[in-house]
Amino acid sequence: MIRFSSLFGTLFVSAGLALAAADASAQMQMQMPMHDHDQHSAMAATSQEDTNALSEGEIKKVDKDTGKLTIKHGPLTNLGMPGMTMAFKVQNPAMLDQVKVGDHVRFRVERINDTFTITKLEASI
Repeated sequence: MIRFSSLFGTLFVSAGLALAAADASAQMQMQMPMHDHDQHSAMAATSQEDTNALSEGEIKKVDKDTGKLTIKHGPLTNLGMPGMTMAFKVQNPAMLDQVKVGDHVRFRVERINDTFTITKLEASI
C-alpha cells in the first residue's frame, strides 16, 4: 500500500510538472511575435547579392613573374574577409596588363584550389 501511494504521488507530481511546462510553453508562444517567413527570401536575395558583389581596392603592386596583384582592399563579403592589403593570384594573366600601381579597382576574389584568385577585375570610377 505504501508503494502504491508513493507511485501515485510520483505520477501526480509528474503530471503536475508536465501541465506546468505546457502552460509555460503556451504563454511564451503568446508573448513571442509571429515569424514572418517572407523575410527568408529577402535574406537569400541579399546573400546572393553579396556573393556576386565586387569589392573595391587600390593596386599596390603588379607582379607579372608570379601572376599576382597586391591590393589594399575593403571587406571581401563573399569570403567573409575584412579589409587589408594582400596579394592575389589572377585567373587571367591579361589582368596584370590592365592595371598599374595606384589604380583604384573593383574586383572579385574566389577561392579556387585553396588559392585566393581574382576572377573579375575592372577600373573603379
